[in-house]
Amino acid sequence: MRASVVLRDRVLTPLAVGFALYGGVVLLVITAVTMLNVAGFALDAVARPFGGRVPGVSGYEEVVALLVGGATLSFLPWCQLRWGHVTVDLFTRRAPRRLVAAVDRLALVLTAALAFGLALSMAVGMAQMRTDGVVTGVRAWPEWPFWGPGVAGLALWGAVAAVMALAPPASPTTAGGGEGRPHG
Repeated sequence: MRASVVLRDRVLTPLAVGFALYGGVVLLVITAVTMLNVAGFALDAVARPFGGRVPGVSGYEEVVALLVGGATLSFLPWCQLRWGHVTVDLFTRRAPRRLVAAVDRLALVLTAALAFGLALSMAVGMAQMRTDGVVTGVRAWPEWPFWGPGVAGLALWGAVAAVMALAPPASPTTAGGGEGRPHG
């Protein structure tokens, strides 16, 4: 087995699955916090006529904003492995298989470069936020730690795309496992 296939199957795929599960758990946490906040507003509406007050979750918007970015970016590596990103094959639909494979690999290399560039840019921004001591307005939480999962998700996405350029996995739409061609 080629080293890139081993790296893809034994290292990057489990990491991508783990990151996707992490993102799912964080989205469940966001959902739970949202439910608590909505329940607080509903109970407040019921309690007010009787002189009571039930507050919503303090800093709710901040919590959601801090969590949703990293959760969203954590799905990209798994999506990449599953050929889940949008492709436009209008010009390659009737092209020879080898040309399509070359275009796909070029797209994977460009995707890897984009993901690594975004990860680097986000890491620099995270370091700057830490240096500047940026905190949220209501809860006064430092913002920079919440950027870490996003940086890691982007870096893993870049690694997955780079390795896929060397050893594309079988497309999930290809029965019996093809050479990893995302096009039907």
